[in-house]
Amino acid sequence: MANNVFTITTAGPGLYEFTPQLLDWVRKSGHGDGLCTLFVRHTSASLLIQENADPDVQRDMNAYFQRLVPDADAPEMAYLTHRYEGPDDMPAHIKAALLPVSLSIPVMAGRLALGTWQGVYLFEHRTAPHRREVAAHLGG
Repeated sequence: MANNVFTITTAGPGLYEFTPQLLDWVRKSGHGDGLCTLFVRHTSASLLIQENADPDVQRDMNAYFQRLVPDADAPEMAYLTHRYEGPDDMPAHIKAALLPVSLSIPVMAGRLALGTWQGVYLFEHRTAPHRREVAAHLGG
C-alpha cells in the first residue's frame, strides 16, 4: 500500500491536470496490480477524468458549469443565502455536489489503466487562487 497527497495550485475556475504527477507516483510505488483511489479534501472543488488532447474540452467544461451554476450575484441565483466568502462561494459548493470528489482508477502491471486521451483533473470552482490537496491511496 502507498499513500500520497498531491498539492495543486489553482489560479481560478477551471480544470487542472495532474496526470503526469500521478503516473510518476504510481510508477515509483512499484505496485503491480491494484486500485488507485483519489479524494479531494475540499468542499468547493471536484475531480474528473476527462479528455486531455484538446484544451477546448477543458474550457468548454468550465464554461458549461459556469453557465449551469452562475455566481450568486446573477439575478437567477438571488435565492442563495450562503455568501460568506463571496458570490462564487455557494455556487462552488453546488458544483462540487454535482461532480465527483473521489475517483477510483485500476492499476494494471504498474500503470494506471487510463484510456489514450484520458487525463485526471482537479476542477477548481472558486475564483480566487487556492492550494488544493488530493489524497491518494494505492492498494492491492
